[in-house]
Amino acid sequence: MRKNQKARSFVIIMIVIALSALLLRLALHKLIIFNIEQNQLIAQGNLKLLSAALENFARSNKGEYPSQISLLTKSDPAYLERNYIMDSPIKGYEYDCQRVDPKGYNCQALPLNCKLTGRNIYTVSTGGLIIAENCDKE
Repeated sequence: MRKNQKARSFVIIMIVIALSALLLRLALHKLIIFNIEQNQLIAQGNLKLLSAALENFARSNKGEYPSQISLLTKSDPAYLERNYIMDSPIKGYEYDCQRVDPKGYNCQALPLNCKLTGRNIYTVSTGGLIIAENCDKE
């Protein structure tokens, strides 16, 4: 009878461990999804701030955009509190402006690790239109 009780206890412990591992896996998956969504929202917000600062600079300077992003933080008053390009990466996203000249701009937020820190690449161009593309499309 004692061997049967020990075997039953062992099986119960193994079932509890298996269920705990399953619940932990589900919780971690939800946490990763939450972090990815949070990173994406922050990236969109940062690009909106960058775009608004560039557009405001152009309105103040007869329609000409700055030749470099650092002018937005160095002007008085500053159009941006922080240089998102120089401070990259921020919350899983790398920021880059391929084009910043007096005629316009084109900036991107790229996830550091596609599917882990973000699922989308965000692009903002002159006029402030943000476009999202899936980062794992090949």
